[in-house]
Amino acid sequence: MSRNGGSSLANGGNEVERLWTGDYYNEGNNSKESIFDKLKEECGVFGVFGHPDAANLAYYGLHALQHRGEESCGICTSDDGKFHFHRGMGLVKEVFDRDKLESLTGAQAIGHVRYSTSGASQLGNAQPLVFKYRGGDLAVCTNGNLVNEPGIRKELEETGSIFQTTSDTEVIAHLIARSPKDIVEAVKDAFARLIGGYAFLIQTQGMLIAACDPHGLRPLVMGRLGNAYIFASESCALETIGAEYERDVQPGELLVLDKDGLREERFAPMERRAICAMEYIYFARPDSDIYGVNLHMSRKRMGQTLAQESFVDADIVTGVPDSSISAAIGYAEQTGIPYELGLIKNKYTGRTFIQPSQELREKGVKMKLSAVRKIVEGKRVVMIDDSIVRGTTSLRIVNLLREAGALEVHVRITSPPFMNPCYYGIDTPNPADLIASSKTVEEIRQAINADSLYFLSERGLIDSVGGHDNEKNRGLCLACFNNDYPTQVRFEDAKLTSCSCD
Repeated sequence: MSRNGGSSLANGGNEVERLWTGDYYNEGNNSKESIFDKLKEECGVFGVFGHPDAANLAYYGLHALQHRGEESCGICTSDDGKFHFHRGMGLVKEVFDRDKLESLTGAQAIGHVRYSTSGASQLGNAQPLVFKYRGGDLAVCTNGNLVNEPGIRKELEETGSIFQTTSDTEVIAHLIARSPKDIVEAVKDAFARLIGGYAFLIQTQGMLIAACDPHGLRPLVMGRLGNAYIFASESCALETIGAEYERDVQPGELLVLDKDGLREERFAPMERRAICAMEYIYFARPDSDIYGVNLHMSRKRMGQTLAQESFVDADIVTGVPDSSISAAIGYAEQTGIPYELGLIKNKYTGRTFIQPSQELREKGVKMKLSAVRKIVEGKRVVMIDDSIVRGTTSLRIVNLLREAGALEVHVRITSPPFMNPCYYGIDTPNPADLIASSKTVEEIRQAINADSLYFLSERGLIDSVGGHDNEKNRGLCLACFNNDYPTQVRFEDAKLTSCSCD
């Protein structure tokens, strides 16, 4: 059996050719890639105002948002005019223990979970970032990316600013600190200069400010827990702490909480609404709602629409866990083909600083994912997944199914081909590494060793999500699929890390 790359589906009729480039599953053309070349949503934010147990609420809220960032996390509280904060590398449960949480006293808090892109895995970039300036203490955390950050940073450096991190978030602090206006007006002026997709939480000794970019690219919701106000990147975090969902923070809106209560203001008019489509397809938890749309239900509709657009006769339907299970259920319900757990994810191998032995690493994808032989053996399988980035992951999973005895593997993707980089907070690879940017659907099918391949149409995606009537793409950003970016900017000047944390 060949271990070298190729395009044929079988040798001699029964023996499936292995199409990876090295001796093991986790070897490929890009030595920097992880076992799964999934896209990463860079961050999650959580805020509390007016609750005596703010730090513990933030801890549980961040734990609910852990899927949005597994590399570092932090919490900053404010107690009678004094900040207490702790940040660390690792999962929320690893960074915080009882003693650390008990030291974070106060009735208001902001917290953050974070992924990093290459070269920026460092504690200095962990958030919230905390600063001292003439107005007192200031803590800032964000989810998203500022496209025009390089230009603003250069301008600030040329006029004397000294930066301690490589994070966009520090740029905001410098803009605020330089303003002669009060904190709210200074924040408005700072945000007016920004281009990109972002959700910010900003804390002073007695105030919490929440804001979303004028396009609403990154989600942020507000809830209530008794008299306290809660903010989170996803509504699932509200459920975790028993808070009631109130509403989504609107594009261009600035919410200010202080001793006088809540003030609803604006720093910009809402421009073209453009919520990141990948939030619905992949990033957000299925029990979250974004602008009133439940993620599990929208993903089921994606699967149903895929079935209508690309039916194939098969014996079972299986979804790549975890994000594609909802869509696989929808595809199965629409076609009448039984849904089965043909793939099982090992949830306990995730991020770790202590790497396994080389021998175990060489097992590659099998450490993360297993095919259930008794389910797929001798079957024609429809494999549902949410996206194809480089193609390496799809190839590995298709080969897993074939090695477990699948007769045919038909791949169905719940998004259009991912062809363009994201500049608004998704960690995308170099555009040249996006397989759909240089290959046709048929060429991708051959590259991933599938018997057939179909991507959900743009119209199918838009209709499946639902969203806002009478708005372009019903309020979705589809730039990664169709190159129609909602902001006006010289992208050649934008930084390509796609994360404001880096």
